Amino acid sequence: MTATHLPDSPQAFAAATWDDILPYFEELANRPLDRDDRAGTEAWLRDWSTLETLLAEASSLAAIAYSTDTADPAKEEAHLRFSSQIAPRTQEQRVRLAGRLLDLGYERPDLAVTLRKFRNQRDLFREENLPLLTEAQSLNARYQKITGGFTVEWDGEEKTIPQIRPYLLGQDRAERERAFRLGARPYIEARDELAGIFDRQYAIRQEIARNAGFADYRDYTHQDKGRFDYTVADCERFHEAVEQTVVPAVARLHERRRQRMGLDTLRPWDTGPDPEGRPPLKPYGAVDELIGRAETIFERVDPALGGYFRTMAEEGLLDLDSRKGKAPGGYCTSLPYRRRPFIFMNAAGVAGDVRTLLHEAGHAFHGFEAFELPFIWQRHPGSEMAEVASMTMELLSAPFLGRDEGGYYADADARRARAEHLEGILGLLPHIASVDAFQHWIYTGGEGHDRDARDAAWLRIRERFERGIDWSGLRAERVSRWYSQLHIFLYPFYYIEYGIAQIGALQVWRNSLRDPERALADYRRALALGGTRPLTALFEAAGARLAFDAATMGELVALVEGELAELEG
Repeated sequence: MTATHLPDSPQAFAAATWDDILPYFEELANRPLDRDDRAGTEAWLRDWSTLETLLAEASSLAAIAYSTDTADPAKEEAHLRFSSQIAPRTQEQRVRLAGRLLDLGYERPDLAVTLRKFRNQRDLFREENLPLLTEAQSLNARYQKITGGFTVEWDGEEKTIPQIRPYLLGQDRAERERAFRLGARPYIEARDELAGIFDRQYAIRQEIARNAGFADYRDYTHQDKGRFDYTVADCERFHEAVEQTVVPAVARLHERRRQRMGLDTLRPWDTGPDPEGRPPLKPYGAVDELIGRAETIFERVDPALGGYFRTMAEEGLLDLDSRKGKAPGGYCTSLPYRRRPFIFMNAAGVAGDVRTLLHEAGHAFHGFEAFELPFIWQRHPGSEMAEVASMTMELLSAPFLGRDEGGYYADADARRARAEHLEGILGLLPHIASVDAFQHWIYTGGEGHDRDARDAAWLRIRERFERGIDWSGLRAERVSRWYSQLHIFLYPFYYIEYGIAQIGALQVWRNSLRDPERALADYRRALALGGTRPLTALFEAAGARLAFDAATMGELVALVEGELAELEG
């Protein structure tokens, strides 16, 4: 079975079982390879990459179908077949084939990072973990199904959680409080069920780590994620730097907001509305307008990026509206066979939708740039650099948010939207630090199996990173925040990347304030490298530095605060 026998479309695998797929891997595992026949080895490598590409797209299509309609049993079954049955076995075969390549002594400069990942995967692979990974995926799907079905009643109308978020931005404080409490209620009511899911996830993850020779899941997953360029200690330095430099800045923002709103204390439902009493920003009406104005903005940033986004709109690669049964959140995924990205989100008509779309489009542009690389493994640089792509796009797009530029807002509202974005960046960093620190505690503190201890630890960690908001009488609501943080359930330890990337993106933005053309060129050059360079080199290509220290973070916080003063002055 050679490349000519491979399917010519991912649809060939849409209904495939593992028994249907295994023969393709068996052919690759048994095809003769000779270290002196480089051409034969590279033909084999291309065939392997093509197979992985077909399977990856088939899996992405199943995941998209399920996340857009979690109530459909057939879509759930297809997603689970890929995530729970096919994906773990594919990883097993990936390790097997990578071993052949490594044993052959194959080297190629643009595959050096890939080969390092292959070595790491071989070192970590344990066959006894396969059924655990399968069970973990089933638990993930169960969490998605439960939370994707959450609705509340608002004035006699059933609404999803994203659909009530606009009420948090209104000037009616009582209405904001009602929306806040309603948004938390489904998670509070489902706390025991969600905690039960996490109890089992915790046990599975710790067992996976022990099987691979690690003391705990934190250290295992740090290596499993290929974090070769920074350490667990660097993550803890990040927490400390955020506590020293960002937390006080956010507290200053909260105090200024409290004074401007004339409140005795700032409650959690007071952080969203405009402090001057202006109505919430209304950037667009229908989703078509959200898309059309985004295309214009990207054209202004760079015509090539505008062309990429137009292609996505024309080819139906955007699912942006919120509806019942749709999974929460937003993402950009890859359809690597057709060399296209796909964006999923839950738009609710608020300013946050614009930022989400700009963010996910940054991921999409990364995909378009890196799709030119020949092998699938070269195209993804790791989550840290992927998030630099998305967060930088939010910042580079900001000057074009005004209607005069083809964007969403009148001039005053555009300045307001930019200020809200920068405030949001400062506010996000402590949240990232708390989510990551919480997971460090869960998997290393000895009490991660205890649901009550987890809730108490979350509250302690939030106190460390969140100041200036009065949470009195809201213990259950504050606890519920971590149950709604899907990363903790579905993608453990995938969150510090956002913080590392935000520090990188702020550096690229700083560069753009000095020399916009060069900053954009560096940004696109870094995206086109995909995963062919180490993380430190990718940051350098973008004009940034991989940084965890308080000095760098403090400089960037001062830059943001200075820009805020100018926008609001």
